[in-house]
Amino acid sequence: MKNEMISDGNETNRKLLVETAVSAGEIMLVSGAEIFRVEDTVKRILQLSGSSGTQTVALGTSLFVRLDSSDGKTVTVFRRIENHSSNLNRICRVNEISRCLCQGEISLAEAYKKLDEIRRDIQYSPKIKAIGYVGVSAFFAVLLGGTWLEGLGAGIAGALLACVCILAAKVRMNDFFINAMGAFTVGAAALLMQSWAARGMNLDMVITGAIMPLVPGVTFTTAIRDILNGDYASGTSRMMEAVVIALAVAVGIGGAMALVGWLLGGGPRW
Repeated sequence: MKNEMISDGNETNRKLLVETAVSAGEIMLVSGAEIFRVEDTVKRILQLSGSSGTQTVALGTSLFVRLDSSDGKTVTVFRRIENHSSNLNRICRVNEISRCLCQGEISLAEAYKKLDEIRRDIQYSPKIKAIGYVGVSAFFAVLLGGTWLEGLGAGIAGALLACVCILAAKVRMNDFFINAMGAFTVGAAALLMQSWAARGMNLDMVITGAIMPLVPGVTFTTAIRDILNGDYASGTSRMMEAVVIALAVAVGIGGAMALVGWLLGGGPRW
């Protein structure tokens, strides 16, 4: 099998094995995977060393990996996780590489190279992301009971939301301000469209549909799964992340309805 050389006591192979395991765990954490899935994947890769002295601790913002060998040498790696997103495609690809590696279908060097490609890969360009924002906003407005008019309005608001989020991400603003600014843009756009172009448009449908790309549904679901699996620290931190995002959206929408409603006359549109 291709992986027989991993457990031969070679220090270079041992370090490469740890780096491969850490790389897989880091990609999964960044992509929003559950803690138990991350730790299980890392452990399975480390078990290829044949050593019983392996330790893996994954948190929402960090990953600790330790591998002991029979010659008394220890390899320890700590990795700080700074960025988070929801990317199920990356999680699936890492799981597939892990399975192939553990089954001996690919070598350790090949697995590390594939993981590096996943890390560098940009799955969606800004243009595709913008189209996604528009589509999600428009179709959710219709799905929630709106007409073609609300769908069109939500699509326009979603396009503006995409521009704000992409530009804000480029200047590396934090998530709270990105979501607050995006929600403010949605609220302001909906109010202006209703006042100037389509007075019969249902404002609630447009705003609800357009903020759907900002709703932290996957983050909240992952937090619940972490808590149910006993990973309380990670589950609580992810729950707080979801709450902060929801709060930012509420602040943005509330600010838009207060400010733009006042500018248009008649007071806030609560």
